[in-house]
Amino acid sequence: MGCRSRRVLLPSGLSSHFLEWGTEEPALDHTVLLLHGWLENAWAWEATAEAGLAGRFHLISVDLRGHGDSDRVGAGAGYHLADYLADLHDLIPLVARGRLSLVGHSLGGAIAGLYAGASPQRISRLALLEGTGLPRPGGGPARMARWLEKRERVRERPQRSYKSVEEAAARLRETDPRLQPALALRLAEKGTAPGSDGRLRFKHDPRLTAGHPCAFDVEHARLFWANVACPVLILEGAESATRLPDEEGRRRWSSFPNWRHAVLRDAGHMMQRHQPEALAAVLLEFLGESAAAPAK
Repeated sequence: MGCRSRRVLLPSGLSSHFLEWGTEEPALDHTVLLLHGWLENAWAWEATAEAGLAGRFHLISVDLRGHGDSDRVGAGAGYHLADYLADLHDLIPLVARGRLSLVGHSLGGAIAGLYAGASPQRISRLALLEGTGLPRPGGGPARMARWLEKRERVRERPQRSYKSVEEAAARLRETDPRLQPALALRLAEKGTAPGSDGRLRFKHDPRLTAGHPCAFDVEHARLFWANVACPVLILEGAESATRLPDEEGRRRWSSFPNWRHAVLRDAGHMMQRHQPEALAAVLLEFLGESAAAPAK
């Protein structure tokens, strides 16, 4: 079941690109909005969507600002969580149908969790795929110094380029050895664009590679999580290097009034790449429930 590529102009003046499954099926009144992670794009969800979610829900997979085919911000501007939340808030009335659920991975999970706390009455289900922060996020002067240094390097050096889709796919597999060759090619095909020199570059704004000067503020986020009114699924990859220790995980997740935790076997942090079929099955069960029990 294929998707449709769409673009809308947000009130901010930025253009937002997204993929949509269920365009021709108005009876699908449960919109599930998929939010990707840092340096990824909407196509990151394709394999999972088409492994069982498409045809059951109205799916929207959005390119966050500065990622994929969505607009980049102008010179001197940056990418902050509040900006991503504002974009999501502006996009929802343009695309959502009756019910709305959010599924976010990593950065997308951080955005989804904060938004569900800020607008609890709007969200029916919330699935966070390693989206509640790193085990030891770090911060302070050392992090700021690294960010300033990386920012200078990004300005001074041209973005890395590739002579072919195969070479770009090899780069993806270099950074994620669990990624299968066929999926790597698909992601490289959809995630790169040729420059004036004919060489391919990944579509994200190079400025994003400097990271963020401030760590994700877990204690601040917990205030939002406590305000989430819907059932929440916390999902981690069994082989992920960024899984939270049990005690710290429960400390964070207990902020949600109604949550459950699950682990996806044979998957690392990039679980929608590693186990798209298994991930689709877990999400299908959670999103299709009429009610969810609180954590035990």
